[in-house]
Amino acid sequence: MADIRRRAAVLGSPIAHSLSPVLHRAAYAELGLGDWSYDRFEVDEAALPGFVEGLDASWAGLSLTMPLKRAVIPLLDEISPTAASVEAVNTVVFTEDGRRVGDNTDIPGMIAALRERGVEKVESAAILGAGATASSALAALAVICAGPVTAYVRSKERGDEMRGWGQRLGVDVRVADWADGAQALDAPLAIATTPAGTTDALATGVPERPGILFDVLYEPWPTPLAAAWSARGGAVVGGLDLLVHQALLQVEQMTGRSPAPLAAMRRAGEAALAGR
Repeated sequence: MADIRRRAAVLGSPIAHSLSPVLHRAAYAELGLGDWSYDRFEVDEAALPGFVEGLDASWAGLSLTMPLKRAVIPLLDEISPTAASVEAVNTVVFTEDGRRVGDNTDIPGMIAALRERGVEKVESAAILGAGATASSALAALAVICAGPVTAYVRSKERGDEMRGWGQRLGVDVRVADWADGAQALDAPLAIATTPAGTTDALATGVPERPGILFDVLYEPWPTPLAAAWSARGGAVVGGLDLLVHQALLQVEQMTGRSPAPLAAMRRAGEAALAGR
């Protein structure tokens, strides 16, 4: 009897701590997709072309994390306008006719995570950091931010990159020095896109009446900044919110089933983090 299982996986390096398998498997269970599997594979840029070429017709899709979000683009037949806007693909769907289609669900995932907290529009915003996640944040702000975005960066080169992304995305980006990062906390929406520990020193500078903090980290959680923000009564959107919303869109694209089960996926993610 032919094997009718459908397969998907997350690729990246390092990949051992990825929560994607937990989230996708929870969705499959809730949707009754018993013949679907989702795994993780340690794959770097050099190994990616061979890995993709070796996939058979049982594969429905791939999730991609660092450092593969740009490296995968030359291997695809098509990418969405959203992915093209930041030159980053985190989702590949294999169509029935064998085509490889890339998308970026980080950007709509950010927007959905904010909207879940009631954030539809802001007058201005600040971004801490200037890496790949910061460019996705800018793309999300192109949709929800009416005014300027101030990017707090460590170097002139990073500042120039953020200005370039702003021009491309239609966002008025203003660059400030990382040393003045505490000023970001006064913005109606502050988005922290930096690695663990980077914003810890800012936790003592949370204003009396904070706006909204979007901290893209999910482990360890809460970060000192997020904890201080919540203690002041400010609204906090966390990295797990982003992870769940971008994974939800991936599940819908790969399986063709909609809506994906947001609550079940979030519960699974929270349980996995609590068990670590």
